[in-house]
Amino acid sequence: MQLANFTIPLGLSWMFSSAQTRLESIQQTYIPPVIYYTSTSKLTYTSFPTSNNATTASSAETMAYQLPPLPYSYDALEPHFDAETMEIHHSRHHQTYVNSLNAALEDHDQLRTLAVDDLITKLDQVPQDKQTAVRNHGGGHSNHSFFWRNLKPGTTIPVELKAAIERDFGSLEAFRREFEKRATTVFGSGWAWLVKKADGHLKIVTTKDQDSPLMGEAIVGAASGFPIIGLDVWEHAYYLKYRNKRPDYIKAFWEVVNWDEAGRRFGQVA
Repeated sequence: MQLANFTIPLGLSWMFSSAQTRLESIQQTYIPPVIYYTSTSKLTYTSFPTSNNATTASSAETMAYQLPPLPYSYDALEPHFDAETMEIHHSRHHQTYVNSLNAALEDHDQLRTLAVDDLITKLDQVPQDKQTAVRNHGGGHSNHSFFWRNLKPGTTIPVELKAAIERDFGSLEAFRREFEKRATTVFGSGWAWLVKKADGHLKIVTTKDQDSPLMGEAIVGAASGFPIIGLDVWEHAYYLKYRNKRPDYIKAFWEVVNWDEAGRRFGQVA
């Protein structure tokens, strides 16, 4: 895929060269796995496995953490999230986090028994020389596993969650505007979240890189909380379809939010 042909002013040539380089990097040759599709039906939804479920019998013996299969096909979120991006995002980017997390904990069998969400809440128990790797790659694995469950077209917001959003943001539309603003203004790479705080109130927060609200105040400060919805705003999540138009990608997110899952999570904690 090439950028459109037109004359670029000399002073701006570096900008377009950089954009082309990022696009070519994202579009590396893809070698498709055979284990990630759970259904050939476009909108068939299946239960989502835990992070420790094995993808193959042989790899389960050597890898504590596994790439979870998507509970839908890669094209299920079209036209809002394109199939090519979903395929690369899941099978390449997420897989890399899984592989790197397993490598970081290769000699730490006790830590490898923890579910990834539990692991990233216990970073203080990770050896100091491994903490950065576990924070980055464990966070990446946890965040992406959450993100896939967070997506499903055609759902409606549950009454209880809608009432809580209206209580804390004034209206559903006001919440959406604030979420879009916060997600758009994340500098560089990161995530935007709706979290439930310890007092039961909802708050929009952002985290950098692959930090998660689950990591707690010691790591993410005021962004800590229990995630209800989350949006990946790394370029790899949207650049193939939306290029540098992050706001368009964020608006498209509302068409595929899994409000069923959000409602379940909202009711999961007091």
